[in-house]
Parts: sequence; structure tokens; C-alpha cells
Amino acid sequence: MQTFAILWPAIALAALSFVVMVWVAVARAGYMKSNPPRPDDLATSEAAMRYFQPVEMPANNLRNLFEAPVLFFALIPLLLITHQASHVQVALAWVYVALRVIHSLGHVVLRKLSVRAPAFWVSVLILMAMWIGFAVDIASAQSAYDAAMDNMTI
Repeated sequence: MQTFAILWPAIALAALSFVVMVWVAVARAGYMKSNPPRPDDLATSEAAMRYFQPVEMPANNLRNLFEAPVLFFALIPLLLITHQASHVQVALAWVYVALRVIHSLGHVVLRKLSVRAPAFWVSVLILMAMWIGFAVDIASAQSAYDAAMDNMTI
């Protein structure tokens, strides 16, 4: 079993989130500089969304990074504390992160649904495989623990 190797993909995904956050800030600041907002442009969230619409792809991607990846970030500490961060889980985690990078590039840089949609759906399948693998490993560990406890004499 690996221990801390599972943290590196999580750190990489967090880094991607921070990069996109900075991208959002830079895009919005540049837009505000070239198109100064009127008070009404930022009076409500709906008005602000309309105002920033020309530079909203990074913000849309940032929202995506706080949807399915939440399940990834929830799984990482569970894998650590249960000692189930196997080589397979680490490899799947890296594949998941790579797919999220491809999704972000397809969303923000290329702006191609034909790139980002497959990356998204395959990443979802990878994440499901990670959770299913975790559940199987925990069930197996529980069975082994129960059998060992049944064989103990006090």
C-alpha cells in the first residue's frame, strides 16, 4: 500500500483550481479595465453575470471544479485513514486529474465541447471506479477483520 502518494494528484487538482481562480480574476479585471462597469452592471448577481458574460468561461470552469471533484477530494482522506491508497487508486487519481486538466483546457482555451464533454464523462467514470474500488476494499478489509476477530481467543 502506498501512503502519501495519493496526495500528489490531490495537490495537482488543487493547483489547477487555483490557476483557474487566478485566470478568472485576471480575465474579469482586464474586462473591467477595458469596459468600465456602471453601478447597475454590478447591482445584482444577474446583472453582474450579464456584464461579465464575455469573459465567463474561466468562471464556468471554476464552478465545474467544485462539482464532481468534491467527491475526489472527499475520497482522498478516506483512502489515507483506511490505508487503502493502493497503486491502482493512485494511478486512477492521476488519470482523473489529467482528464480534469483536459476538461479545463477544452472549456477555457479551446472552447470545444467535443474535447471537454468526453474528458468530463470519462473522468466521472474514473471517479466512480475509485469509489467502487474503495467500497470493495473496505468490504474485503471488514471481512478479514471479522474473520480474525472470530478466531481470537480471550
